Amino acid sequence: MSIMEQASSPPPILQMMFSDGTPKRAILTALVVGSILISINHGDIILDGSMPAPWKIILTYCVPYCVTTWGAVTGKLAQWRRNADPHS
Repeated sequence: MSIMEQASSPPPILQMMFSDGTPKRAILTALVVGSILISINHGDIILDGSMPAPWKIILTYCVPYCVTTWGAVTGKLAQWRRNADPHS
């Protein structure tokens, strides 16, 4: 692959997912948003002394992590496109 071809293709998705502090921001967002969602959706169960199903807790934290990562990747891709075509 020539230098021109490399410059015209976006960075790999995994690089965009795991660079520039994206995982740290996603983890922090997941902890805050996931905890809020757990208290909203399962607070009554927890206050009664029970625990929700573990898979529900895991998904409650995974969803904001994935949404934050997706937003970061799409933002980086949009920025790459703007930088690649400055006339648009």
